[in-house]
Amino acid sequence: MTTDSQTSPCRCSNCGKPYPQEGAPYRCPVCRAHFDIPTLVFDPARVDASLPGLWRYRHTFGLPDSPPLVSLGEGDTPLEWRKIQRQKVAFKLEYRNPTGSFKDRGSAVLASFLLSRGVQQVVEDSSGNAGASLAAYARHAGLQAKIYVPAYASGPKRQQIEEYGAQIESVPGPRSHTTQAVLRAAEQGEVYASHACMPFGLASYATIAYELVQQMGQPPGAVIAPVGQGGLLLGVGRGFQALQAAGLIEHLPALVGVQALACAPLWAVFFYGSQGLGWISEGETLAEGVRVLHPLRGDALLKLISLTGGTMLAVDEENIRPGRDQLKRQGFYVELTSALVWDALTRLVGKLPGPLAVILTGAGFK
Repeated sequence: MTTDSQTSPCRCSNCGKPYPQEGAPYRCPVCRAHFDIPTLVFDPARVDASLPGLWRYRHTFGLPDSPPLVSLGEGDTPLEWRKIQRQKVAFKLEYRNPTGSFKDRGSAVLASFLLSRGVQQVVEDSSGNAGASLAAYARHAGLQAKIYVPAYASGPKRQQIEEYGAQIESVPGPRSHTTQAVLRAAEQGEVYASHACMPFGLASYATIAYELVQQMGQPPGAVIAPVGQGGLLLGVGRGFQALQAAGLIEHLPALVGVQALACAPLWAVFFYGSQGLGWISEGETLAEGVRVLHPLRGDALLKLISLTGGTMLAVDEENIRPGRDQLKRQGFYVELTSALVWDALTRLVGKLPGPLAVILTGAGFK
């Protein structure tokens, strides 16, 4: 099967082998490392405005030439401007995607890829949003899905997964135990449709960058987003890199990643190096969506953050709920994970190059 000739193919992040032409492995069958799409290619002449939402950027995804197009109306999310401490800030409302989170971008592209490979059933692990998103797109695409979730995952997210018809496997203990459980299923032959491991989500998240430039009329000076596995902000950053390579923007926005202090491995490494991991644990946090002790895309994200002159921030638990309350006063009803950005914004407003863009990742009904 051929992939779009204008887009860099997926390759193993370790040995450089291209993604196999058959099957849907979540990691390299040669060296067991994860796959990546290190370079995205954006061609403004190939943007197809007749396609819905993010699919207008289909040429950037690295999919087969004519993949099944799976869509629930994801992408093209609203941009709302507010004045925060006398500075204009653009809020990208990713919680307005069909299932209530930015994960729908990745699920749409991943479901299309899986159909192109003849996959019929999948497993995934998630604290909520990714599982709900995959469950919805799997149902729409005619795929059977089993979602492994931590036992502590919030009730609304679990209910959303079940309502879409996916089977739930509840796993006691910290988030890492859920990943271990789904990996055992993958080793027994299940197709692991991992939002973290599969590389197609990176290209889908890059569409946020394309939309921001179009909606703002210019590239933002900085972008702030919550960070768990690192895929969202990495994908957005690579989207800006693709625009820069195409000659459409001059400078890369500064990337700012935000974690909960209770589980902030990338913040620790950014400021203290590898020794900082010695006192980081997978602590309980209200921001359950970023409770990830070993972020899969962490190294690549930290390099890109440094390249853009950005930074990492960690938010105390006591500041998460007040952050959500402040966002509600702006008219934005988001989940607690997404609310991490408020504390970061108030600390950095006036210190970062403008205009600022803040990604609100998940809906408050979660």
